[in-house]
Amino acid sequence: MCGIFGIIGLNAPVPAELLERATQSLAHRGPDDGGTVILQDSAQEVIEVGLGNRRLAILDLSPQGHQPMNDPATGNWIVYNGEVYNFREVRAKLEREGLRFSSNSDTEVILKAYGHWGEECLHEFRGMFAFAVWDAQRHRLFVARDPMGIKPLYFWQSDRYFMFSSEVRTLLGTGLVPRRIDPAGLVNYLTFGSLYDPNTLVEGVNALPPGCYLTWENGQVKQVQYWDLIDLELVEACHHAGDCAENRGELEAQIAEMLEESVRMQLVSDVPVGVFLSGGIDSSSLVGILSRSGVQPSTFSIVFREADYSEAEYSRAIAQQFRTDHHEITVSQSDFFAAIAPAIRAMDLPTIDGINTYFVSERTRAAGVKVALSGLGGDEMFAGYSSFRTVPRMERFANAWERISGTVRGPLANVFAALAPSSDQNRKLTALARNGGGIAHPYFLSRMLFTSEQLNELLPGMKMDSAPLRRAENLLAEKLNRSLSLDPINRVSYLEARCYMLNTLLRDSDFMSMAHGLEVRVPLIDHQLARRILALPGSWKLDPETPKPLLIRALRGQLPEKIFQRPKRGFTLPFEYWLRDALRPVVEELLRRIGDGALRALISEPAARSVWNDFLEGRTSWSRPWSLYVLQCWCEQHLSN
Repeated sequence: MCGIFGIIGLNAPVPAELLERATQSLAHRGPDDGGTVILQDSAQEVIEVGLGNRRLAILDLSPQGHQPMNDPATGNWIVYNGEVYNFREVRAKLEREGLRFSSNSDTEVILKAYGHWGEECLHEFRGMFAFAVWDAQRHRLFVARDPMGIKPLYFWQSDRYFMFSSEVRTLLGTGLVPRRIDPAGLVNYLTFGSLYDPNTLVEGVNALPPGCYLTWENGQVKQVQYWDLIDLELVEACHHAGDCAENRGELEAQIAEMLEESVRMQLVSDVPVGVFLSGGIDSSSLVGILSRSGVQPSTFSIVFREADYSEAEYSRAIAQQFRTDHHEITVSQSDFFAAIAPAIRAMDLPTIDGINTYFVSERTRAAGVKVALSGLGGDEMFAGYSSFRTVPRMERFANAWERISGTVRGPLANVFAALAPSSDQNRKLTALARNGGGIAHPYFLSRMLFTSEQLNELLPGMKMDSAPLRRAENLLAEKLNRSLSLDPINRVSYLEARCYMLNTLLRDSDFMSMAHGLEVRVPLIDHQLARRILALPGSWKLDPETPKPLLIRALRGQLPEKIFQRPKRGFTLPFEYWLRDALRPVVEELLRRIGDGALRALISEPAARSVWNDFLEGRTSWSRPWSLYVLQCWCEQHLSN
């Protein structure tokens, strides 16, 4: 796991000091080693290439794993962030074809694989990665991101320079990127509480989408999608086979086998691997699978001193059943409260989530763990959210509502808006009754933070039919259109995976864990496993008696009923209380400044105060004012001149 940076100058030099400074800004991601190199293209002297890496040593701890890494056979160079879990199998395949290796690192395997297979090498890898190869023979840069988007990659281009990095903040720190807000990104953030790929909050800085690669060649950038979560042929085959009960059993058995394979595969490491254990179904399933494979892992649980927030009995039950080397990290609410400010400073992009991950990562790394398995993705893949039941119902309502004459729908929606008590839920229902709130599907409404009417108030200078808003909505429409080939339950799964999980959970997990030099692995969303799960009929994934029945059946009765026969409870913090108490003066003071700085002429200060007053009077949840607070903090830290 690492942080990477690169810069190409076209008829422009690559400043050595800039390259060193940018690479050093990623030191928290890779505290073990670092390196830079500036290359002069042999055939085109007008091109200079600078590559930088900060390394967290997990595989091949020797100096042979140092980056940037060169392949003498091709002249290619690589910088790489991530882990390819099946690198030994890929290496063996390359060795059978005559290639030789000088290290035991997966970095060299990627470098040699690209030199041998070109772009097709991406179909050989199972893991999480973002890497860049300077192709010396083709005089081009090749940059790729893993299929599920677990590792981030951002890029920016001007007439003279092209840059990429693991973090947006690093690009800003070069001084080359203008510190201007991207209006589409701002709309994205206020709508969902996070930035949706490829948007960022910085104009001109884009995220490379998951399952994509790009090339830079002589100043031209080309982006290509090499993998998609939906395989329509696989969907059709699984649905056809699932009509037979015997075939259904075989398909579910395949999921169990692939699940075990993914968990075992992600143990590959030259340092000890731990497991985040909350006591919920997802993290407990990882421990159960490891135990069945003969592995007794070290498990780590956060235990609150306050009984109202502690789930210690569940994590202890799993640790005792599977005889893990269990570690309880006891904390108080005040410990979490003290972590808020540094957690906001650690945000590479603003988000209303992630404080939990920051704190858990900090304490786990302090306990001596460098790699941890997480159950992230279990809810998205195995239908664990309430959205898997509510969104299909909202779909049916929306379809029926559309059949009613527009001359009737409008007045009815207005009557409901006038008579219904003011609340977040009723605002969403009003938006759905009127026109979907400007959002293409009820799923997006379910994840919505501010409705289009509220955005009109918060962003008075931005017309709701403006180009930035259309660009933000087009991104959602593209994801929706891709999901229409799926049944309603799998449609929610796809949208959760490509929206909330990708843009909130995975991004937050990356920068909050890497702030402490901790690598977090997510076996439940191995890309081959995720695609196979998505291909199964959605009806198999819901049961009125059992949550996540497909996952529970895959565990073959290993989990005690007390783990899954209890109300679902997220890892929550008392923000509602904190905002009304200790955080209140801080938030109020910051919201008074929201019309200043980078947000000047964009966000209405009176509208922001209105959101705060609605919260104090119980008309809206804490997440709305919190989103504005985090946004202003981030802008003051990173967009101030």
